[in-house]
Amino acid sequence: MKGSDAENLAAEFLQRQGLQLVAHNYRSRFGEIDLIMQDGSVLVFVEVRQRSRSDYGGAAASIDIHKQKKLIRTAQHYLVQLHHTPPCRFDALLIDDRDGHHVQWLKNAFDA
Repeated sequence: MKGSDAENLAAEFLQRQGLQLVAHNYRSRFGEIDLIMQDGSVLVFVEVRQRSRSDYGGAAASIDIHKQKKLIRTAQHYLVQLHHTPPCRFDALLIDDRDGHHVQWLKNAFDA
């Protein structure tokens, strides 16, 4: 499964859970956010990670502190463009197999 396939699967999964897609692959000079979703009044920044093997801790272990800082800076860049700052959270959608059958949604995966 390619990265774009994993992101599309993640967007579809989250939309089935009631979230609305706001942006896909938002880029700034700080990095990229895979998905920006709306969950009621909360703006959700979603990191999608797909790993076919768990030799190094699987998909969750790949979101290290360095990656978290890049995501936070990119989210801040996005937020300054809005007229008001809504409540926000960072979620992770983890896909730990090649076919996308094992999906784990971590709400509030880390704090900003």
